[in-house]
Amino acid sequence: MKNKTLAAWLAFLGGPLGLHRFYLHGLGDTLGWLLPLPTALGVYGIQRVQQWGLDDHLSWLLIPLLGFTIAGCALRAILYGLMTPERWNARFNPQAAPDAVPGRTGWITVFAIALSLMIGTAVLMASLAFSFQRYFEYQIEEARKISQ
Repeated sequence: MKNKTLAAWLAFLGGPLGLHRFYLHGLGDTLGWLLPLPTALGVYGIQRVQQWGLDDHLSWLLIPLLGFTIAGCALRAILYGLMTPERWNARFNPQAAPDAVPGRTGWITVFAIALSLMIGTAVLMASLAFSFQRYFEYQIEEARKISQ
């Protein structure tokens, strides 16, 4: 029996590592094994910024990967948490009754939804702001080089 609350928390806390995918679909899930790749690339981008500074162009591409992965997993946690018990049990617990306990939404599930919404939105906005700020600063620097 797959529990909706546990799946929502796993998607929120361990989603970038694919933990929710492994819980729901097993260790043979390809997407679960692919999720750590953008996470690792984003962490590598953060390390590049710490080592070479904000002028490193590759880090401009890598850091948003981490942010978008975290935001996507937070969105997945919200979707799991808001799924109706009937739909949850039909999809993940087909042998159970439509209103079985593992598909019900409790307060712990609501907290997972709320935290996913707050933190996922903040990470997404920060990733977008970082990307656009770096892009526009680069454009201004290039325009200065051309004008001189």
